Amino acid sequence: MRREVMEYLESRKDLKQFIRQQPQWYRKLSRNPYDLQALEVASLHYYKKTIPDQVEKFSQGVQMATMMYSMFQAMKNQN
Repeated sequence: MRREVMEYLESRKDLKQFIRQQPQWYRKLSRNPYDLQALEVASLHYYKKTIPDQVEKFSQGVQMATMMYSMFQAMKNQN
């Protein structure tokens, strides 16, 4: 693998960890070192850091809070 690619991966610990978990990226980057953008996109999908994933996580948090609030209101109304 090229030195520039290795230095870039050293500076980005999340990508380095991703490559360790997905070793096929070693081969891809060795063949095409300019595929770093595809690597970053793949790691975002793998770690669920894309905008749709973040929106879904936030939405689930709001749903949980709404359910808890409804439960507290139901408990309050029983007393």
